[in-house]
Amino acid sequence: MIIAIDFDGTIVEDNYPEIGKLKPFAKWVINALRHEGYYMILWTSRSGIELLRAVEFLAKEGITFDAINESNPENIAQYGRDTRKIFADLYIDDKMLTPLQSWNEIYDLIHQRLPTFADKVIDEGQL
Repeated sequence: MIIAIDFDGTIVEDNYPEIGKLKPFAKWVINALRHEGYYMILWTSRSGIELLRAVEFLAKEGITFDAINESNPENIAQYGRDTRKIFADLYIDDKMLTPLQSWNEIYDLIHQRLPTFADKVIDEGQL
């Protein structure tokens, strides 16, 4: 599974262009997921010096990603280029449709299979 994670407001408190305080359990969850075999992409609108500062901050904190603002090599090969839209199975962002949950809750949600809309419709015989 490929997980793309936003930086400002998600990994750290939103204080753009400065770097906010690291959110509780963000480091542990991100590193645990990567250790479990998830492909982790830092997915941020930061660029230039601001992106470099974020990457340096993450390295100093001991948070490692497989890619930074680029899709994994398999998806790049599939499309013949790195598309503008980062390909992921899951996007974690403070601008999601629902409020961003705590990193503890995010970890738990990833590790349990939540029923999808299609599952619910099939279970209720509506298809």
